[in-house]
Amino acid sequence: MGIANKSNAHLDGHRERLRDRFLRTGADGLADHELLELWLFGVIKRQDTKVLARNLITRFGGINEVLQAPFHDLLQVEGVGQVAAIHLKSIHAIQVRGSQSEIMNKPVLGSWSSVLAYLKLNLGGAKREEFRVLFLDKKLRLIVDEKMGEGTVDHAPVYPREIARRALELSASSVILAHNHPSGDPTPSSADIAMTREIINALNPLKVTVIDHIIVGAQDTRSLKAFGLI
Repeated sequence: MGIANKSNAHLDGHRERLRDRFLRTGADGLADHELLELWLFGVIKRQDTKVLARNLITRFGGINEVLQAPFHDLLQVEGVGQVAAIHLKSIHAIQVRGSQSEIMNKPVLGSWSSVLAYLKLNLGGAKREEFRVLFLDKKLRLIVDEKMGEGTVDHAPVYPREIARRALELSASSVILAHNHPSGDPTPSSADIAMTREIINALNPLKVTVIDHIIVGAQDTRSLKAFGLI
């Protein structure tokens, strides 16, 4: 009993010191693993979370990568249960929603950096290729962002006619295409270029413009328009 009390006292003391440091210095005074550890205090009550926080950072490479990691991958880390994994994924969902709010109700071309930040948050950590379409109204404001294909680590099936049908349903005037490369390299492939042209050809008769096709990698994005491919 005495040993358990000593252990709990040490744990409580460590947590209190870390909380006090955060209150004094803010996030700038804490390393990434300490910030993650501080968050874990609220989810894992009676366990030393210092090692767990370090293990998460080491396993995935950084805080962003931890939050973007697939649910089942988080569960593979010793000490991460379903509750902790759900809470980590909920933080990522909040980040994505917050980022999306930055591009709502305003012309996307006037907030392009926010669009790229949103796509990186949404797609950057995905382990399978995912194809999304941002449908825009006549004022270039976001109507909706929808997943139009999901597949393997290097391919996501995309159907241009489905994108055209959805554009008609939403009365969209233009679209931004986006997908991720789980390999981490956002360089457009020949298949990416061919698919983009197929979608453009499907949307042209509807007078729906493809503004750009953004490919999201691990650390960066690539624009097919910037490459002169649109």
